[in-house]
Formats: sequence, C-alpha cells, structure tokens
Amino acid sequence: MLVLSSPSGAGKTTIGRRLCDEEPGIAMSVSHTTRKKRKGETEGKDYHFVDRDAFARMRDGGEFLEWAVVFDNYYGTTCKPVEQALAEGRDVLFDVDWQGAESLRDKAGDDVVTVFILPPSASDLEQRLNVRAEDPPEIVKIRMLGASNEIQHWDKYDYVVVNSDVEQAVAAVRAILTAERLRRSRLTGLKGFVQNLLAEL
Repeated sequence: MLVLSSPSGAGKTTIGRRLCDEEPGIAMSVSHTTRKKRKGETEGKDYHFVDRDAFARMRDGGEFLEWAVVFDNYYGTTCKPVEQALAEGRDVLFDVDWQGAESLRDKAGDDVVTVFILPPSASDLEQRLNVRAEDPPEIVKIRMLGASNEIQHWDKYDYVVVNSDVEQAVAAVRAILTAERLRRSRLTGLKGFVQNLLAEL
C-alpha cells in the first residue's frame, strides 16, 4: 500500500494519476467523499460522491479501512476494493491526508509505505491553488491555513519529495515504489529460489 499525502495543491493527485498510467501492477484507491464534485471530475474515477447520511451509514457499518474529516467534508477508503486488488497481487495507491495515512499505518503496519509531497514554497502553493480556479478565494485562504497543519506531519512519513518539477517528482515516487517492491520481506518465493540456487552449487 503506497500512500501519497500533501497539502491541497502540492500535486499528489497529479503524481498519483501519472504513476497509475505509467506503472503496471498498481491500482488507485478511489475514496468516498461528501464534498461537491469539481468541474472535470468523474464519479467512480476521481471519487465516489455520497451525501453525509450515506457516508455515516457506511462508516457505522464498518465499511471503511480509513476515514477522516478534511475541510468539513468526509473522506473514506472502503475495504473491499483494496483487499481485492491486494489479493490479485497489485499494489494499491492511496491519495489521503495525514489522518488517513496514520489510520492505514495503524491497521496495516509494514505493508504501508508513506510519501509526503511538499510544494517548493508557500507562494508557489498559493499560486497553484489560485490557478486551479476550482475554489473561490475564501476557500483558497482556508486551504492555505490547512496546508500549515498538514505540513507539520511531514516527519511521520517514510519518504519526502519536493514537487518543484512534476516529471522529477513522478520519477522520485516511481523510484520509491521500485525500491519498496524489491525489499527482501516483500519478495514472496525468494527463500525457495535461494535454496534451489544453493542446491545447484
């Protein structure tokens, strides 16, 4: 389970989508949210958009692997699609905030690898939020305040990538994914392979 977190506007969603497009064997976890759909977003691809009552029923029914409240909206990852992807031998990519990352780490331990994406500067982050033009100025102001809270949790992550150039940031996250896939503890069948190799010597 590969977790990407960042303050809003720092690029985690762009990096995550690029990674899914370019990297075989990885599935994007699609969260449920109570926030309104933005222009250009697709139901089931970007998010599953639900109302608060539906979210509460799912939460109370134990359907979420993790859930959190962000900017007065609820976000959550359902268990079944994640379990199915893992059972099929695929890695799962999560685009969640620090609360979601913490919940996943608590539940899955060493199976979770966390990456925090930082903007190159505060002014660059504000400019990206304004250029995105999906939120009115008062929401951009709230998101900038939230960025400070999110960034304070950077040191809880396994890796940190500064997204000053999206190509380099994607390459860095791909390198992390490759390295983590090669971890001895994750290479199933390695012990038998080595034993056969030694028997042939």
